[in-house]
Amino acid sequence: MNNIEKPSLFGIKHSNRDFTDEKAWGKNSFPNAFPASLGAYLFSKNLESVYIKLNENFETYHDAISITELYGLPPTSENLFYSFETPFLQYQKFLIGNLVGIDLVTQNFTDGVTLKCIEIKLTVLPDNSTYSLTEENYGSEIVIRPSTILYLACSLFSIYENKRDNLQRIIGDKFNDIDDFTDTGIAKSYLTNIFRIINEISFDSIGLQSPLIMQPIWKTKGKTPQLAENCLDIFVWSNLAFIRLFLRAVKTEVKDLKITRPVRTLIWLFKMLYKFSCEGQVNYRKIFDELSLETKNDKAFAPNGKITNVFMKGDVLRNPRITKDEIKNIILGGGHKLLSPERRFDAIIFNSPDLF
Repeated sequence: MNNIEKPSLFGIKHSNRDFTDEKAWGKNSFPNAFPASLGAYLFSKNLESVYIKLNENFETYHDAISITELYGLPPTSENLFYSFETPFLQYQKFLIGNLVGIDLVTQNFTDGVTLKCIEIKLTVLPDNSTYSLTEENYGSEIVIRPSTILYLACSLFSIYENKRDNLQRIIGDKFNDIDDFTDTGIAKSYLTNIFRIINEISFDSIGLQSPLIMQPIWKTKGKTPQLAENCLDIFVWSNLAFIRLFLRAVKTEVKDLKITRPVRTLIWLFKMLYKFSCEGQVNYRKIFDELSLETKNDKAFAPNGKITNVFMKGDVLRNPRITKDEIKNIILGGGHKLLSPERRFDAIIFNSPDLF
């Protein structure tokens, strides 16, 4: 009988990936599988994630969220199934056309019931905009794809599913020519109103915010490819806190009436909310395709570390709680040998045999 431990990730017992297969450790798989395992590891150490939320004064603050709440079951439970890059089908009813996948959907292994959906953004700390600053001012760039904006919209649809009249009241009746937003000039004329309305929707939903983005950070020694001693931790953004980040990133551009990627993304979000308020369903692909507004659709926006630091700043960002020596407790059975060193975090582990 072979007792050699097989490549695996801590806590992931049931999954739609085979971690004995090299493909499960590739550049498109490792960046969401490792964070899911890191969450399970935090749970094993009785640690919670930093939860960035919006309060009733319309300010972001740091709360805590257990990994059990984030995943829907204790992350090391025999009943938890990790389904990566899978559509969260509870949102399908809001959409015309098939829903795209999200990084992680959790399910109950025994009955197949879908539990939670999580977008995962594995980010390096510091980024190019903050590596020359003091450690407390380090920040991470977050690259946001259109699919993240779709899931943000769906999380808001679920809040207003049975009260679309409230959404209609907030939006008002001044957007009868919304289908003409393909004209850049017309779109610009509405930017200030759109910004204000997204703000109002956030405030109206304050008691119903939910986790949207899981952002693990991995910290290096400045700009070097060497891991800091305390190098890993997890932040979670609520959907409303993420909107605050989003609005901060576009505030100046909206004021100057510039159509940039982030502003175009704001228009996407607004039009999806408008169409949902009127019809209860949204053809999101049509909205994304028709409202390119002379910008590419490959990414939505990418706030740099100077922007994200404002929301993430604190003890955990300055001194992550998981050390580099603990990585060997997360990546198991020689899994690090299957990594494809095409991304920085993968490359650091691949080229750091002393960790194991």
